[in-house]
Amino acid sequence: MKIHEYQGKQLLKKFGVTVPRGIHCTTVEDAVKAAETLGGKVWVVKAQIHAGGRGKGGGVKVATSLEKVREYAGQILGMQLITHQTGPEGQKVRHLLIEEGADIQHEYYVAALTDRATQSVAIMASYEGGMDIEEVAHKTPEKIVKVFVNPLVGLTDEQGMFLAKGMGMQEASIPQCIDTLKKLYTCYMETDASLAEINPLIHEGDGTVKAIDAKFNFDSNALYRQPEIVAMRDLDEEDPDEVEASQFDLAYISLDGNIGCLVNGAGLAMATMDTIKLFGAEPANFLDVGGGATTEKVTEAFKIMLKNPKVKGILVNIFGGIMKCDTIAEGVVAAAKLTHLSVPLVVRMKGTNEDLGKKILKDSGLPIISADSMAEAATKIVAAVK
Repeated sequence: MKIHEYQGKQLLKKFGVTVPRGIHCTTVEDAVKAAETLGGKVWVVKAQIHAGGRGKGGGVKVATSLEKVREYAGQILGMQLITHQTGPEGQKVRHLLIEEGADIQHEYYVAALTDRATQSVAIMASYEGGMDIEEVAHKTPEKIVKVFVNPLVGLTDEQGMFLAKGMGMQEASIPQCIDTLKKLYTCYMETDASLAEINPLIHEGDGTVKAIDAKFNFDSNALYRQPEIVAMRDLDEEDPDEVEASQFDLAYISLDGNIGCLVNGAGLAMATMDTIKLFGAEPANFLDVGGGATTEKVTEAFKIMLKNPKVKGILVNIFGGIMKCDTIAEGVVAAAKLTHLSVPLVVRMKGTNEDLGKKILKDSGLPIISADSMAEAATKIVAAVK
């Protein structure tokens, strides 16, 4: 789960990180009032969408008058903002953050994130803030410093000093930088985040260290104990089919291909998508019905897949362990009939009650194509779609 920048800054502020004063708005008039409330002579008008690269896409503008605030807010609100993270279709801007200007002397990058390679929390920092960190890592990896945190101890002063000096923070600002890094780590841990990123972190002319941006991702498996975070969820920023799927406890992610996949188990789903690509086609989705799939869940899964006009065929790949093959077969037949399925359907199932499941499919009278192996299933669905 992701949240907006203004929400991320609310979290950082709660944990003691210094952030600019800002006001969330949804209309042009509110934006002008926000600038008047903040006072000053310079304001930043920032689009709020769940994607980076907003400035390059025209979603961040500096205003030096209330008239400019009105002009920029009118331009940005409602625009289809395209960045390198939104894809070519872009994302509609429904929210703005009006923020006081900052005396930026230098921009740095800092983040706390889950490092799966070391199975620990990593704190990363770089002198090259305000840029795509992937580009920095690729071209100048020596400019990124990182430490791995012992959760029983937390981020130590020594580690904080290593990061502050490694990122080139000016001497006068190092104490506040270390304090900010420690608070960022605490925020990351206590909110069950998987990423807490400040890009850029700046120091101002008076030495103040301040978070100018905030990006958070959260572990969806921990949201049950984070009601405050759940309340920040913006469904308008998410794929409506993915939102619908979550209501039926289906793990669904839209992709760009034309072969729908219905699988039980995330690992098998990944392997199925890889197999489809291996045989020359592209998957249209990731869809894991889980180990407790019912006829109703399978039917809903079919409905969601078939909403995608790109889907020209469906591959069902089931391993019957806890989930019995006959239960899936009954669900597939019911779903095919209910949705008046008109695209090719290939079903491969192995495991518990496999023979019974295959009999149910055969006796259904539907033009279901059976397969015994993943390779055979992929070959048949690719051929059927072509």
